[in-house]
Amino acid sequence: MTAVILSLVVGWGVFLSQTSSQTSSQGLVVYCAHDAVYSEAVLRRFEQQTGIPVTIRFDTEATKSLSLVRMLLDEKDHPRCDVFWNNEQLGTMELQRAGALLAYKGSGFARIPAPFKDPEGHWVGFAARFRVQMINTNCEPPPEFGELPEGPLDRVAIAKPLFGTTLTHYVCLWQEFGPETLKAWQRHALEQKLHLVPGNGRVMSLVADGICDYGWTDTDDFHVALDDGKPVRMLPVRVRGKTIAIPNTVAIIRGTRRLSGAQKLIDFLLSEETELALARSKARQVPLGLVTAALPADVDRMLPWLKTATDLAPLFEFREPCLRWLESENLP
Repeated sequence: MTAVILSLVVGWGVFLSQTSSQTSSQGLVVYCAHDAVYSEAVLRRFEQQTGIPVTIRFDTEATKSLSLVRMLLDEKDHPRCDVFWNNEQLGTMELQRAGALLAYKGSGFARIPAPFKDPEGHWVGFAARFRVQMINTNCEPPPEFGELPEGPLDRVAIAKPLFGTTLTHYVCLWQEFGPETLKAWQRHALEQKLHLVPGNGRVMSLVADGICDYGWTDTDDFHVALDDGKPVRMLPVRVRGKTIAIPNTVAIIRGTRRLSGAQKLIDFLLSEETELALARSKARQVPLGLVTAALPADVDRMLPWLKTATDLAPLFEFREPCLRWLESENLP
């Protein structure tokens, strides 16, 4: 009897192992830097429509995009991830430079304008948000918020510029004004008691609650405060007259063993359906491709900002020196 039971247990274990292996071979592993509250629903919809299971690894607010990029670089020779959904562009370009991405031009590639994609298809952008000046309307007088704000900064907040969209913003300032000007401004800002906080969400909270009068953040965070009835308004950040539109990006990781499923997910994310869903979400993300259905009024108002958006690709060469400097600063 013991031998029979042992045989059954071993057989059941082999069956479970085979089932797990089959599921793993059919499913996808997605690393995702975009907020789970918005991205998970999209990925679960892909599961429902295709029957392809998805395992998601999210990032944290305090290390948005940068830690996942570094993880993918560490795993480059033995990849665990199939598709990377990043919440910005320059980190994805770092992976491209390292040879970690696989080119693919699928059904959604053509609908995305050239400035928001790699021409060879190593990565493609979709569903952008903008850097904005978020202002508490109760502050008096209205603040003068320039490209590099001067004056008292003890009621101004920005996220630590070591990751995500704030890093892209700093790289843009580095390229436009030069490293010495940016470094001098940073020293001045810290002397003026600028609030450096863990993420854009914290900037939003400080301004929305009136602890700070204004700050740099993203349009998705601004709309969270607006929906909560907070006394806030926004203006697009402009550097030399250009807005900073930061798309989500998606890419296939070189070495994936689930290429067909990865390609299907790329097609899904770059579709009009997905861009429309993200535009209609609380994030109000701006479609980059043509959308034939009606958009929310908040998104319609931001569409013209795309016409003056900075081309982020030329900024890539400045990302590494800017980041090295920021990491050496031991920011509080």
